[in-house]
Amino acid sequence: MSAVLLLTACTSESATETAPASAPAPESFTEGLEAPWSIAFHGEVALVSERDSARVLEIADDGTAREVAVIDGVSARGEGGLLGLAVREDQLFTYITAADENRVERRDIRGEPGDLSLGLPTTVIDGIPAAGNHNGGRLGFGPDGMLYITTGDAGDRGAAQDLDALAGKILRLTPAGEVPDDNPFDGSPVYSYGHRNPQGIAWDADGAMYASEFGQDTWDELNVIEPGGNYGWPEAEGIAGDDDYIDPVQQWAPDSASPSGIAVTGSDIVIANLRGERLRLVPLDDLSRSTEQYVGEFGRLRDIVVGEGGTFWMLTANTDGRGSPAQGDDRILRLGRD
Repeated sequence: MSAVLLLTACTSESATETAPASAPAPESFTEGLEAPWSIAFHGEVALVSERDSARVLEIADDGTAREVAVIDGVSARGEGGLLGLAVREDQLFTYITAADENRVERRDIRGEPGDLSLGLPTTVIDGIPAAGNHNGGRLGFGPDGMLYITTGDAGDRGAAQDLDALAGKILRLTPAGEVPDDNPFDGSPVYSYGHRNPQGIAWDADGAMYASEFGQDTWDELNVIEPGGNYGWPEAEGIAGDDDYIDPVQQWAPDSASPSGIAVTGSDIVIANLRGERLRLVPLDDLSRSTEQYVGEFGRLRDIVVGEGGTFWMLTANTDGRGSPAQGDDRILRLGRD
């Protein structure tokens, strides 16, 4: 494969792997973070969100974290707070849980590395239902330059099938917050629906879009996202074999998964898992297979991104109220190429 990650053997509900190999030890690059949620890059500078403190941090070359800003209007509760980050053309996009909604805002990024600051907010989209859990929250810019936003069902299961509701969806907007003319539903930001709580999105070199999703009691999912696709929740969880819904390409029991942030390399989809406390790799040439690394070694893994030079940056999530923090948690782990 193209990166230094080595595949280890595993057995999953989707496939059984073969010969194990030992994975290289990541570097503990930044420590002492508080419930970090997302990493995004402004040039070569990593920016990190903290869910409960609503802080945006910039990470220096030596791993030191510096506060850039505290995002106003965040009402952190349960799984909500300052969630996903995305950067485009010197603007930072943030997904926040406010008092009575989730919304996406953008701000100008000002200054030079080591002294970054943020301008005033402009709302990109608001009115996304919020709750103590199932808030979605991941942001990403696709290869088409559009902003993609994952939203959870916010505890209202039926909303995921309601095309007039913003909950339980993947949304697609221009960076200015307008509905693109080529969206699958005329005049609507909805790109796909029937989602319970998707928290990871990424694209491969051919433009195919992938999303990770938390199930309820039975199956977590990896989906290939199609415009206008219905992914079944709450009528279907996992592989249903029902022509009315699009089945996931892989499913896992929640105690070995709870997939959050994902990234795509030249050969694999790489998935950070919370409850499963592991990194999972799915080869792009066979989406029915997967392998696992670092099982139980670093606790809960919230996000993974590919940085400068192909280095992997992984966020732990052991101080979010559901983990068992070790000394130094939470942290950024870095893993380079050969």
